[in-house]
Amino acid sequence: MDTTIQSPVALTEGAIAEVKKLMADPGFDATQFLRVGVKGGGCSGLSYVLGFDAKEEDDEIYDIEGIPVVMKKAHGIYLHGMQVDFQDGLNARGFVFKNPNASSTCGCGTSFAV
Repeated sequence: MDTTIQSPVALTEGAIAEVKKLMADPGFDATQFLRVGVKGGGCSGLSYVLGFDAKEEDDEIYDIEGIPVVMKKAHGIYLHGMQVDFQDGLNARGFVFKNPNASSTCGCGTSFAV
């Protein structure tokens, strides 16, 4: 019996539409998953990771509105409850991270501390 694990990360309608648009590109490698995670660095200590990547052995797999998402289990403590949005405005265009676990963030919007 397959069980679907609730994703610790949510994607807004705008983010889902943008990711699906990228996946629909004729040159897209359909073996890739959307990777959500963190890495050390950035002006606040940790930076977000969002991009297409191959599944690795220690990844957990989630399905968000038909989008295959992979994430390291250890990253869940930093990302639980986070929302990823996509903004397409005059002043900003790109993915935006809203993380309730961040104790501080920096102006770039991609770096945070817990």
